Amino acid sequence: MEFGICFKGFVSPDRARNLVKQAEEAGFDYCWFYDSHILWRECYPAIAMCMEHTTRMRFAPCVTNPNARDWSLAASLFASLAKQSGGRFDIGLGRGDSSVRVMGKKPAPLARVAEFTHKVKAMVRGEEVIYGECPEPVKFPWADGYELPVHIGAYGPKALKTAGEVGDGVILQIGDPYLVEWLAGQATAAGQEAGRDMADYKVIVAAPAYFGDKASCIESTKWFPAMVGNHVADIVEKYGTDSGLVPKSLTDYIEKRKGYDYSKHGQSDNPYLDFITPEIVESFCVLGQPEDHVTKLNHLKEAGMTHFNIYLDNGDEENIIAQYGEHIIPRFRD
Repeated sequence: MEFGICFKGFVSPDRARNLVKQAEEAGFDYCWFYDSHILWRECYPAIAMCMEHTTRMRFAPCVTNPNARDWSLAASLFASLAKQSGGRFDIGLGRGDSSVRVMGKKPAPLARVAEFTHKVKAMVRGEEVIYGECPEPVKFPWADGYELPVHIGAYGPKALKTAGEVGDGVILQIGDPYLVEWLAGQATAAGQEAGRDMADYKVIVAAPAYFGDKASCIESTKWFPAMVGNHVADIVEKYGTDSGLVPKSLTDYIEKRKGYDYSKHGQSDNPYLDFITPEIVESFCVLGQPEDHVTKLNHLKEAGMTHFNIYLDNGDEENIIAQYGEHIIPRFRD
């Protein structure tokens, strides 16, 4: 099983360098960065910097979207990072949340997510590509055939179907084993129905991890279900509460949700946290003592998880990395 860490853009450059070096030495496989250019600093300079201080770790945005950049610019950026890192670059991809909604723009349709996946992968390989915003063919003469892994973030049925049909993996921002199994199963089934070989398909669970007593763990990570609730609310609004397409456990927990402040996206001081219960926080995150983490991760692995990506947004980052390197990661290595 793979392990990753994920940063927001408020981590100082010096600290980011130190954290990725510590994480690589601890056995982590990936470092992910939020791609939300207004709320936080642009992530790709930070990724390039951190690549220079590691030799094995892979890097990726978690997640980018089709509407933030011209597609040739995005493909050139991704191919350049892959080349200068020796092939250590993936992307996470979504419709666009905080990076576009904070500007009052709408997320991309799923058909555009799928087209972006195909067209950008082709450009990164070095193929000649025509896409909607560019009337002339685009081809990078310097591309060297790199096959860009694209992992698609999803919650709703149609997004999960897209993730299975065109993605190399699915990103699930939730740490509840039942929901991970339910969500991942839809993505893998869609890929199988499309005739794809899903043997190496990644199921990436992205969620906070924290060590300590129950009260301190819950207080440090309660921001996360609020962020998840923002996505789930979109799905419930589209499909309703009685469609059978959204589990009751998801619709119930956002029943009292009043709103969401995108300027406080993914932060513990978001004013819209009152609807979050301790039970929800425990369900969605990986909390407690090392053995509690191992137990929860084993349940998630049984549910289909192949990669655990820790959102390092709660403080105590050095200790979390150290604890995983000493007590957790070795338990999941073959």
